Amino acid sequence: MCAAIALQQVGGMEVQVYEAAPELRPVGAGVGLAANAMQGLQRLAVAEAVAPRGKELTALTMLDEEGRVISNQNTLPLNERYGISNFVIHRAELHEVLQAHLKAGTLQLGKRCAGILQREEQVQVSFADGSQATADLLVAADGINSVVRRQLLPHSRPRYAGYTCWRAVIDNPGVMLDTMRSAETWAPQGRVGMAPLPGNKIYWYACINAPEQDERMRQMGPADLAAHFAGVHAPVPEVLAATKPDQLIWNDIADLEPLKKFVYGRVLLLGDAAHATTPNLGQGACQAIEDAVVLGQCLQQGPDLASALAQYEKRRIHRTTRIIRLSRLLGGVAQWESPLLADLRNSLLRLMPAWLNRRQIEEIYRVDF
Repeated sequence: MCAAIALQQVGGMEVQVYEAAPELRPVGAGVGLAANAMQGLQRLAVAEAVAPRGKELTALTMLDEEGRVISNQNTLPLNERYGISNFVIHRAELHEVLQAHLKAGTLQLGKRCAGILQREEQVQVSFADGSQATADLLVAADGINSVVRRQLLPHSRPRYAGYTCWRAVIDNPGVMLDTMRSAETWAPQGRVGMAPLPGNKIYWYACINAPEQDERMRQMGPADLAAHFAGVHAPVPEVLAATKPDQLIWNDIADLEPLKKFVYGRVLLLGDAAHATTPNLGQGACQAIEDAVVLGQCLQQGPDLASALAQYEKRRIHRTTRIIRLSRLLGGVAQWESPLLADLRNSLLRLMPAWLNRRQIEEIYRVDF
C-alpha cells in the first residue's frame, strides 16, 4: 500500500493493488516503525495520521535474564537531530491508515497471483481465480514466499534462521512497564521483547532455538511459554501467562540470501519479496517503506522506465543487503544458549562506548531521500 501511495503521487500514473486476501481483517501483532520508516511516511504524507495511532519510543534497552542492563540506547539525541522518533503500532492500525490514503477503487481483494508473463511492452499477471491483469510495470510485493520471485529465481528460497517466534498483543495485566521504552531480554532460554502500545496494551514476542517447523514448538501455548521463561526476570513470565491462546501468533524466523538484482525487465521486487530480513533490527516493514519512497522518486525523476528502475535497484541493493546480513548476525549472537558465551557477549556489550552505539543506530536514521 505504501508503494501504491507513492506511485499515485507520480503524475500521470494509474495504480492498482491486487491483494490475495479475500477480505481485510485486523490481523497481525505489533510492528516497529523506526525513524527511517517514519521519515518515509512523512514523504508519503501519511506520518501525521500514523503517529497518533502508535506509541512513541525514546529508548531501546537490552537486558539479561536477571533484568540487568546489557545495552541502553537512548534515542532522544538522534530524535532531536533528525526531527523524528521511533514508534510501535498495531499492524492493523497501520493498514487502516494506509488504506484510507489510497485512491478509491485502487485495492482489489481476492486476487492471489498464480504467475506472470512478460512481453516486450507489458507484463501480464494471472490470478488464482482465473482473471488476468496487464500493465507497463509489475511491482511484486508478495512477501518472503513471493510467487513472482519463485518464477523469476527458482533457487531463491527462504532460509531458516535457527529459531522460532511467538507474538501477541495483550491488555496490560497490571505489570509495571516503561511506556517510552522497548525492551528485549537475552536469556539462555531464548529472547523476549516487549513494547507498550496505546490503550494500555503490550506487544510482546519470544524467540526460542528449535528445529525448523518443530511440532513441539507449534503446540506451545502461553502457559508453556511462561513455564519455559519462568526463571527470567519480571514481568516476562507474568505477561506471557496473561496471554490468551487465540492472541498468539507463531512462525519460524527466516530471511532471504541477499539478491544481486531487484529488477527483471518490467517486474520489480519490493519489500520482503526482494529482501526479507530477520526481525532483529526491526527493519522488515521499515525497508519496505523505504523501497516505496525511493521507487516513487525514481519514477518521478527518471527520463524513462528502464533508467528509473535501474536507479531504484542501485539505491536499494546495498542498504538492504547490509540490513539482512547484520540482522542475521545479531540474531545468531542474541540466541546463544551457552552461559559462558552469553556472559562474555554481555560483558563486551556493556563495555561498548555510548558514542559507538549511537553511531550504529544513526545508520538506520540516515536515509537517502
